[in-house]
This record gives sequence, C-alpha cells and structure tokens, in this order.
Amino acid sequence: MKNLLITAMMWASVASMAQPKIDEARMQRDIEITENILSTLIKQQLGKRNFFPMEVQGSYLPGYGITYRLPSGMFGNIIFMQDGGSWNIDMPFPEEPSAPGETPRTVNSYSYSYSSPKTRDKLRTKNSNTDSSQIVFNQKLLEASKNFIADYGDLLSQLQPNEKIVITNRGEGRNNFHFSWSGNLNDGRKQNVLSIEGTKSDISQLRQGKISRDQLMAKLKIVNSEVSNDLQPDLETLSSIFGRLYSRDLSKTFFTDGNLYYERLKDFGVIYHMQVYASNQEEEGVFDLPTIRRNNLDQSARDKEVKRMYPEFEQSIKEDFLEYGKTVKSLKDDEVLMLEIQLTRCGGCAIPTTLELSVKNSVLKDYSSGKLSKEAALAKLNLKKGADQ
Repeated sequence: MKNLLITAMMWASVASMAQPKIDEARMQRDIEITENILSTLIKQQLGKRNFFPMEVQGSYLPGYGITYRLPSGMFGNIIFMQDGGSWNIDMPFPEEPSAPGETPRTVNSYSYSYSSPKTRDKLRTKNSNTDSSQIVFNQKLLEASKNFIADYGDLLSQLQPNEKIVITNRGEGRNNFHFSWSGNLNDGRKQNVLSIEGTKSDISQLRQGKISRDQLMAKLKIVNSEVSNDLQPDLETLSSIFGRLYSRDLSKTFFTDGNLYYERLKDFGVIYHMQVYASNQEEEGVFDLPTIRRNNLDQSARDKEVKRMYPEFEQSIKEDFLEYGKTVKSLKDDEVLMLEIQLTRCGGCAIPTTLELSVKNSVLKDYSSGKLSKEAALAKLNLKKGADQ
C-alpha cells in the first residue's frame, strides 16, 4: 500500500510538471491578432459602408478561457430637447463606481452634437426604427461571432481543451448598459444581452474531422436575450435582501452602498450586479473599515485586513446566494440565477477583481424542498473568479 501511494504521488508530480505553461507574451499577441479578426468579421457583416465603431477587447483567465467583449449596442447616446433643437450626448460611464474615499479607476470623456429643428423628423423616424435595427444588428453580431469561433478559434493555440472562447456584449462585473432619455421623443428601445461560447476541444474536433461545422454550431452556447423592464416582486425582494445583508452594520466583511440592481433576461434568467467595498478614506492615507470597526489604518494595514477578509466573504456570499436565492419564484427550472460582484480594490493583495456566481433554478428548488443537502447544492453552484489584483 505504501509503495502504491508513493507511485501515485510520483505520477501526480509528473503530471503536474507536464502541464503546459502559458507564454504570456504570445497569448497577448494571439489575443490582439484575433481581436482584429473578430472586428473585421463584424464590420464585413455590417457592410463596408457602416462606420459604427467596433472595438473588441479580449482577456484571458487561466482555467476559464478567453472572453472577447463587444460594444453593448448600436446606440449609446442621450438625446434631449433644448431651444427647439436637440443635443446628442455620447456619455460613457466610469469603469467602476466609487465609495467614499475610493476613486473610480477611469472615466471616459464626453462628446456632444447638436441637431436643428429641421432634423427632428429624421431623428424621430430613426428612433421609431431602432428596435428592428437592433434585431438586425444583433443577428449580424451572432453570425460573425459564430464564424469567428469556427474558422479562427484554432489560432488560440495555447488554450487548453476545457477552456472556452466567449464573445459577449456584457461588461466584466458590471452591466454595459447605455441609458437613453429623449425628452418629447418616445424612445422605447429594448436592451439585449448577447453571448456566444465555444470550447477549444470542440474546435479541435472540427479540425480533425471528428465533427462537422453544423455540429460545432449546434454545440455553441448562445444567449440572445431581451432585458425585461417589468418589476417583479420576488426579484426586487432578493435585491433588497442582499442590500441589507451586506450593509455596513450587518456585514462582517465587505459592504455595499445600495448599488445592487438586476437584469431579467427572457428565457435565460436573472443577473444581479453588486459592488462591494472594504473601507472609507477619512483623510489622505487614513482608512476606516466599518464592518470590523477598525479606524485610522494606513494603506498597508488596510490592505492586510482586506486580504484577510476575502476568503470569509467568498464563503458567506456563496452560502447567502444559495440560501436566499430560494426566495425567487418567477424563474423557470432551466433558467439561471446569477450574481456578478465587483470587488473592492486592493492592489497586490492577490484577490480577484470580480466574482460571478450562478446556479440553475432547478437546483434552488431541489434545495428548498430538501431533495438536495446544502453541501450538494453548493457543489452545483458555479463560481468564476476574475483576474487577481
């Protein structure tokens, strides 16, 4: 038995050493090249005369794969009426909301344009056709994305068989909405979330002739879902529960400042967005951590406490997500409950920038009815961690 154990340990050690190491410079080069390819494919789908900017941003997460992020929609403007004309404001939002003493990471600039009264009828016509234009736009994005995965996914040679290629218009740890307000113009546009996901192993099987192109396309996981603006009591209730659980006076780790909101996606489920913080900055270089009642900490002491609190936060949020997720009754069995969390900043602390928790509603129902134990339900919960800070 002892010899068998030693042999097993030796083989495990060899297997561990045999795991391929990622050449980060090459990975970054591959991502930048494929960003350009995907952007080109999309522009070709939209037509050569379409000058809508199509910035694609790719990022690699070890063990998960590469995510390419697209703009969230064709139109990202605010329109309002003034002096008989209309101002058109392109208004990007901060990279991350801030709590007292925590400055947003980046804020993009604004751009303005003015439309005279003579162009109002054209503007109104444009708004009335927006929904159909968005549908066509989304269909072209989907087609270009599927072709990209099938035809160019093998260029990402360092991806492991179980790792994914994901193309989405959703932001990392936050919603990528563009809000519109149009004065007297009726802009009833609907928001859509797109996501296309394939695995490296399926792409390899296509190249080896083991599956056809049509079979690969059937394996792709595709979400093309409309965001519902209807208020639903159970979803509102869960939002308020998490807001209270992670308030400054109840939480024992990180806290939220009421910036919890959700998206109800047709035939997909619901996605909650949550921003959590660890501290307030009382003055330059002096921090207060309200949930553990620590005051007058310098940056080093503050970061040390944040690093210490993170494992406890991760465990508690998983248990709370499962326990209180049972209160949601409006989802179908195969729909998903998801929570995206943007974590407090802590440079060099080796904690994730984001967390994403998701579980099927059928799991929540089985746990609620006693068919699943807490441990079994937790095992079915999916946890995705963003890159370390």
